Amino acid sequence: MAQIAIEASRPYAVHIGPGLLTELPQPDGPTVILSDSTVAPLYADRLSNLRTSDPIIVPPGEDSKSFATLERVLGELANAGLDRSGTLLALGGGVIGDLGGLAASLYMRGIEVIHCPTTLLSMVDSSVGGKTAVNLASGKNLAGTFKQPQAVYADVETLGTLEIEELRSGFGEVIKSALIGDADLLEWIEPQTEACLAGDPEVLTEIVTRCVRVKARVVSADEREAGRRKVLNLGHTFAHAIEQVAGYGEIPHGVAVAVGLVLALEAGAEIQLLEDSSLPGRVGDLLEKLGLPRNLDELRERSGNSLAPPALQRAMSLDKKSAQGSPRFVLVRRAGSVEPDSPLNEGLIESLLTPR
Repeated sequence: MAQIAIEASRPYAVHIGPGLLTELPQPDGPTVILSDSTVAPLYADRLSNLRTSDPIIVPPGEDSKSFATLERVLGELANAGLDRSGTLLALGGGVIGDLGGLAASLYMRGIEVIHCPTTLLSMVDSSVGGKTAVNLASGKNLAGTFKQPQAVYADVETLGTLEIEELRSGFGEVIKSALIGDADLLEWIEPQTEACLAGDPEVLTEIVTRCVRVKARVVSADEREAGRRKVLNLGHTFAHAIEQVAGYGEIPHGVAVAVGLVLALEAGAEIQLLEDSSLPGRVGDLLEKLGLPRNLDELRERSGNSLAPPALQRAMSLDKKSAQGSPRFVLVRRAGSVEPDSPLNEGLIESLLTPR
């Protein structure tokens, strides 16, 4: 098992390894599990050693990242009699983590939350760092808080039941982590994509551990995204626009991020920021081996969605990272080195988004 420290305003540890769900320590005070109707039947029994109230179960998918579902969760926490000594245990993927973290930050002005991520995407990204959110019609993750968890337990055995498309989606965030802060990880993954997609537990444990180390360094230096933490948004200005225009849940987040990475690399090359001209092709080849679209046109073809450039540009103008309606981008200098807060002119953005 790996254990990685997150040096936030309240430090905590991310535990990574097989079988962790059956070994969770009992939280102090009353505890309620939040999960979804896909994950709960698979893994809630592994938490049977804990003393908990009846679990709160919500539907799977992005539709649950809404104010309506948040209100329901808060009501059920109250019905369970949870007080300020209580703990919410979020068992599931990124939606459950974001929703559970936000509910915990709001209920009685804040109770503890423990994350038990069950997808590759949530293990390497959303469960770590304290961001919580629900979606608005006008944009993804526009309503949220910072709420650092008490602990994170990433049981890699749960990745064995992921649908292959869900596993593939997680690699969008994996490649993002490599481009931000672990150039050697790209080289490490390239010859063993088959083992990655086969769910090899040793390979996935190494990947999760290395990605969490990248995020731990960034979050520990900038907990509330005042500066350096913005690098974690690599590919996300494009990706969030893709998700919104397609309709939340229609294109998985990690798939949108994968295409967003390609667009960010192309943008960096166009403005001559990118120092490694081989990197866009290399990343595209790796995405193809992992079964992910290697560019926006391929995503359009696969999804059957036109993802019209004007609609994507409107969505980007409302992105959280925009400044006075002008989107800001994280761009790559070379693998392991990125530049946040980079502006791009409208003509270049339009060119990147136009079908070819």
